Amino acid sequence: MGGSTTQERTIDLIRLEGHGNSVVLRLTGRERGRERTASDALTGEFLVDTPFVRGSCGVWVFPEDLRRWQEALDALDAGQDIAWREGGRGPELFIDRDEDDERVHATVKDASASLTAVTVTVPLDDAWFDDAYDRLDLTWRTWPLTDG
Repeated sequence: MGGSTTQERTIDLIRLEGHGNSVVLRLTGRERGRERTASDALTGEFLVDTPFVRGSCGVWVFPEDLRRWQEALDALDAGQDIAWREGGRGPELFIDRDEDDERVHATVKDASASLTAVTVTVPLDDAWFDDAYDRLDLTWRTWPLTDG
């Protein structure tokens, strides 16, 4: 990449939180592709915060990532565990539903840079899904992206 970055606002595309734990994917701006074949990307970072561990990891989110996040939300809403950005570039997110279906275990894995993975347990209720879809829609409206 290497194109220009625009920062209109920040959006938490993903916000899993409760019981003192949180996993957030905060988007901070858009970077335009330089070449006609280069995709736009959103810049941001995964933020993990618990009473025990706190950390962050930079991330670029591409149009395909947002489309796959939509699919991941649909699967999670249907009661399935999900893997988002698995095997791709940068940090990955895994969300496994707990047996009681009221909590999830969210794992942020940075296999390429820090070689670290952190798992956080947070509550998840039906209202979370409406908010998650709204955050995704807001992201698309705020930063329309183009594929390369």
